[in-house]
Amino acid sequence: MIKKLVIAFSLGAMALSTAACNTVRGAGNDLESAANAVDKET
Repeated sequence: MIKKLVIAFSLGAMALSTAACNTVRGAGNDLESAANAVDKET
C-alpha cells in the first residue's frame, strides 16, 4: 500500500514538474529524477 502511494505521489510530482519546466532538456531531467526516486523506493 505504501509503495503504491509513493509511486502515485512521484507520478504527480513528475507531472507538476514537467508542466513547470520551460525546456525539453529540463523535462528530461525532471523525468529522470522522478524515475530515480521511484527506483530507490523499490
